[in-house]
Amino acid sequence: MLMAKDPYKLLNVPNNAKDAEIQKAYRLLAKKYHPDVNKDKPLMAEKFKEISAAYTLLSDKEMRRNYDKGQIDGSGQKKSPFGHGRSGYGSDFSGMGGQDDMASMFSSLFGMNMGNMHGGMQQRHQPPQKGADLRYKININFINALKGESKKLSSGLILKIPKGVESGQVLRIKNKGKPGTNGGPSGDVKVEISVAPHKNLKRKGKKLLLNLPISLEEAIYGCKISLPLPSGEVEFKVPEGSNTGQKLRLNGKGVNGGDLIITLMITLSDEEIKNLREWSGLKNKLDYKYRKGLI
Repeated sequence: MLMAKDPYKLLNVPNNAKDAEIQKAYRLLAKKYHPDVNKDKPLMAEKFKEISAAYTLLSDKEMRRNYDKGQIDGSGQKKSPFGHGRSGYGSDFSGMGGQDDMASMFSSLFGMNMGNMHGGMQQRHQPPQKGADLRYKININFINALKGESKKLSSGLILKIPKGVESGQVLRIKNKGKPGTNGGPSGDVKVEISVAPHKNLKRKGKKLLLNLPISLEEAIYGCKISLPLPSGEVEFKVPEGSNTGQKLRLNGKGVNGGDLIITLMITLSDEEIKNLREWSGLKNKLDYKYRKGLI
């Protein structure tokens, strides 16, 4: 009878090789000797069976430990006390943990599953595998991001976008991706959101920031202002004698309970500028006291 070959020598790895080294060595050899790339070369096919069986043994922790202790031979058979164990690589590797790894490996290397292999190992039932996720990226405007909306994807699915969604946030629709295998669940749909900027509104976390133009008259005498924000109409008072850059805080009027920060910006019309010049009589001396002692 032929003696079972040493699996370490078949994979050309040392006896103390780590799992990653064994897998890497097997990948390289599998690419070289696989029957699909060596048609009409029976010796290559036989070599492929040997290295596959060797990898199956060494990728199973218990089988490898028993082999290292001398309790089983290279074919996975228990050694007889008289040295007459079964020889060669038969089809007795069903149930060994390495087959699941090999199925995944062959899928990535050759676009096939273990069912395409002939001999060397018995095919076993594969565990359920979740399907692949589907990914999308969509753009929405700033106001709709604050209010929330429903948007139809190219796949026909309806995505519900929550209030206050931010750029870069990924939303998920469960179990609407590619179908699973062997009874596994479907993958998910993952959608990355990109929010377009707004000309006047900005956000900082839950804070909503607004530069608000006001007239000189409103700044001098004060006034009440009503604004139609995405969260609803808000009313507030501009204090008498306000100035450009002055900030007002409206609690709870920002994003999802955050605050609205309003920065006042006094805006003058051409007529107002003309009237101010005539009224002040300062003309070119407008800056004489405001910059004194600045530096």
